[in-house]
This record gives sequence, C-alpha cells and structure tokens, in this order.
Amino acid sequence: MTTSGTAAGADEPAPSDQTHSLVVVRGLAKTYGAIRALRGVDISFRRGEIHGLVGANGAGKSTLIRCLAGLEQPDEGAVLVDGRVTHIQGPADAADLGFAFIHQELNLVKSFTGAQNIMLGSHQGSMLSPRRFGGVPQAVLRAARRVGIDFPLDVPVFELTVHQQWLVTIARALVEDRVLIAMDEPTASLDAQEAAKLLEVARELAASGVAVVFISHRIDEVTDVCDRVTAFKDGSVSLALPRTEMTRESIVRAIVGHGVTPGAGVTAFDSTERARVVLSLQGVGRGRTVRDVSLALHEGEVVGIAGLVGSGRTELARLIFGADRPHSGTMVLDGKPYRPRSIPYAVKRGVAYVPEERRSEALFLTHSVEDNLHITVWDRRRISRWLPLIGPRSSRAAADDTCRALGIKTADSRSPVVGLSGGNQQKVVMGRWLATAPKILILDEPTRGVDVGARADIYARIREANESGSAVLVISSEFEELLECNRVLVMAEGRIVGELTSDEITVPNMLHLCYA
Repeated sequence: MTTSGTAAGADEPAPSDQTHSLVVVRGLAKTYGAIRALRGVDISFRRGEIHGLVGANGAGKSTLIRCLAGLEQPDEGAVLVDGRVTHIQGPADAADLGFAFIHQELNLVKSFTGAQNIMLGSHQGSMLSPRRFGGVPQAVLRAARRVGIDFPLDVPVFELTVHQQWLVTIARALVEDRVLIAMDEPTASLDAQEAAKLLEVARELAASGVAVVFISHRIDEVTDVCDRVTAFKDGSVSLALPRTEMTRESIVRAIVGHGVTPGAGVTAFDSTERARVVLSLQGVGRGRTVRDVSLALHEGEVVGIAGLVGSGRTELARLIFGADRPHSGTMVLDGKPYRPRSIPYAVKRGVAYVPEERRSEALFLTHSVEDNLHITVWDRRRISRWLPLIGPRSSRAAADDTCRALGIKTADSRSPVVGLSGGNQQKVVMGRWLATAPKILILDEPTRGVDVGARADIYARIREANESGSAVLVISSEFEELLECNRVLVMAEGRIVGELTSDEITVPNMLHLCYA
C-alpha cells in the first residue's frame, strides 16, 4: 500500500503504545467560522477491531470521518497511516490508502443503476457511464449478497426505496478489499433484519483484519458489536474505553456530560390544560420508521420533536403532510377523520411543511422569489376565476411586501431564488406557507445552514404563526432550539419515548431519553 499525499515527516515514528494501529490521529482540530468542530482529537484505529464512536449531534464524529475521507482538511494535527504522517488531500487519496466510507447522506447517482453505483466504489468505477456496463460483475454480486440485497440491480436507483438505496451505498463500500471501513450511522435507515445483517458484516470485516469505524446513536449496537468505544462531546474526546469496561451508563454520561436519573423531570402532559386539539394521531405507523405514534397538537401551541439520526422524526412529518401514507393508525384533523392521500390534499386542509432539504424539496431554483412565494396562493392572485392569469402588479407588490416583512434580502423579487443566501431561501419557503395561514405548520430543521441573523428572523416567524393560532411542530437536531417550546416529544427507533414540559425541557433530559 502506498502512502498518499506528501510524505512530509514520513520518518516520524508512531507512538510506542500505538505501533500496531493502522491509523493514528494526533491533535486534530477543525473550525467552521466560530464553531470548533474538532478540538485537538487524539484517537487510533486498529486492524481487526471495531471501534465505536458515539456522541450527540454535532459532537465532532462525522467531522473526524470527513477529514479521514479527504472531504475536509483539518486546521491542525496529523494523521499517521502505518506509522507515517499522511496528507489526505481528497477522496482519491483515501481510496488509494484502502479506506472506504459510508456517510450519513445518500450520495448515489440517481440515473445510474444499483450495480453501476456499487461499481463506483471500485477503481474501475470511474470508467462507467449509463450506456456502458452491460452485465453485473461478480465483485458487485458478492458485495450485494454480503449485505442481503435481494432486489434488482439493473434499474435506476431513483426507482428504489430509501432502504434499498442505503443497501446499495453500503455494498459500494464493500466491492473491493479495504483496510479501513468507516460506517457513519449505517443502520439508521435499515429495518431490524437489515441492521442485524450489517452488524454481522462488520464482525466479518474485523475478523478478516479490516479496521472498522462504527458510528451509531444506538448504544445497544455499540456495546454489542464494538471492541472499543470513544465518546465525543463538543469536539473533544470525553471517554475512551475497551469492551471489557464499557457500560450503557458510562457511555450516556460521557455523551450528556453528567449523570441523569432515569425518568427525572419527565411528566405526562395534561391535554385539558391546553386549547382545542387541532390534530391527533393514534397508533400511527409505517414500517419500522414510524411505530405506534400517538400525539395531540393544540391550537396556538409550539411542540418540538427531538431525536437522533434515524429516529423517525422526518418520516412522521411526511405522513402528516401526505408525502407518504401510514400503514396503520388513525389521524383526526379539526374533529374529522384525516387520511391525506397526497400533498395537495393536506395543503387544502391547512397543513404546511417546510422540509429539511429546501433546495431540492421546496424551492424552484430557476424561478423568481415572487413565483416561489406565491406558488401556494396562486389562485388568490388570479385576475379572474375563469382565467389562469395573475395580475402582475398586485403579485409583485404582494411579493415586495412579504420580502420587507420577512427581511428577505433581494435586490428584486423578480430575481431567481437560487441567487439568495441559504437563510433568505429559508425565509422564502416559510413566507410561502405562512401566506396560507396554516392550521398545522411543520418545520423540519428550520435553521439548518443559516446565519445568526436569519435564525432570529425565522424564530420571529414561528412566534407569529403561533400567536395567530397555528399549531407549530418543530423538528431540530440542535436541541437548544427546542428549549422555548411548550412541549418536547422525544423520538427513538420510530417511537415517541418521552414527553417533556415546562422546566423539564432541558438538553440533558432530551439526550437521556434519546439513549434510554
């Protein structure tokens, strides 16, 4: 194996106590603006061992993996591979070292088949195109069988379910022999059988001498499969234990920062104290992503949903919005049975949804700010109910008013929305739905990727919707954002595992319920 990148300092020996480690990380630091994602991290990964990484969202785990993958460059520190200082300048360097990565985000070529996407994980993958590659190579079939793929690989991946796409992503990391495989939340989108199969694959890889890095929010998985565990908190290592010493209690304490008494501060919510129920769910489920969820939303109430990756938060929101259909349970909206057959059906009944991924799921990027703001109230802007035409002056005046009211910074409301900053794009999406005066407003990661000023504006919009009587459901991975909610529901493994109210709404309590 060749050492990729510039071998500056290649004569430096590895620390004497880590001479058997494949990878040694020393003093790694990474900053994004004012956020210190990594603070002088020291860690090692050994051949034939499964090393678990745990921590709350934003603790630094994924940033470390992205540095090893060459997707990010550290500001300080060194990475040693087989005892030599190695500079991983990009994904090609990581691949040359024999590293493979399963990241949190799906990164498939949607127009390629499953087999073609799997082959992209090999050195021959760069030669592929949609028109080439007639048969399925044996290496692809072996990798597919290894993770339990039993669906056709000769169809474009956009025709596959999300679960199937994740299996394709995992198989891609296994198509060639590797010396290190990092798995970032690999079971988050898998059902129990698929997850069990993947854990067995991780054990097989380690038994064959591969260094396996396993990131998971599921503590039981970590204690079951890992030989060592390292916990991250605020960009630093807060705990490092061998298998013989790791316990659920010690791991949770390292993640949260201190001990939490089980059940402390968690009380049942008395719905009689609130205004009328706008939406209620009873036993709603869809596969293993949403399981037996029951809840009630009240008029003029802000309810937070906390949870870790794969907990089912977004999947629940999509069921309420009609993007997916539940397999079980019932929903009632304004006292009437609510069975959303589609998104237009939900919108017509007063349900609005600001998705996590605004660029691909919420915005028409080549269209103007004005068009994007008015897409949900287009009928109101028509010159006549008989003519599919919009009055340009009134439409532009309304768009300009909305831009001023929401603080959307654009030179002209007729400018393409693609030219706006992330925060201003988010305000456009929120402005679009606020114009409908929704009964239910669902916000999925409403401030992700926006600056402090834009966050303040978004919070102001949430308060306005709340004061106007809308029931607001806020999903956020940044638990601090949920501290001002009337209630916080905590999800794990597709279920609501706890409810916090009043003084019980604290970040430690949310974290504890996530890992309980």
